Amino acid sequence: MSINSFMTQQVSELQTTLGLNLLKSQMATDAAQATKMMESLSETNSIASHPYKGSSVDVKA
Repeated sequence: MSINSFMTQQVSELQTTLGLNLLKSQMATDAAQATKMMESLSETNSIASHPYKGSSVDVKA
């Protein structure tokens, strides 16, 4: 094998490794954001988004 093919292989492996590390980092960030969003939803779950929403039900049959 020539030095050029070694270098090409190493660069390819490095690109793959960096891509996987960036993907892993992005997934961790997304998971943290999703967790934070779910926690904020549970805190504001009791507050209705509209003042009359759900306060009365009008059923005419």
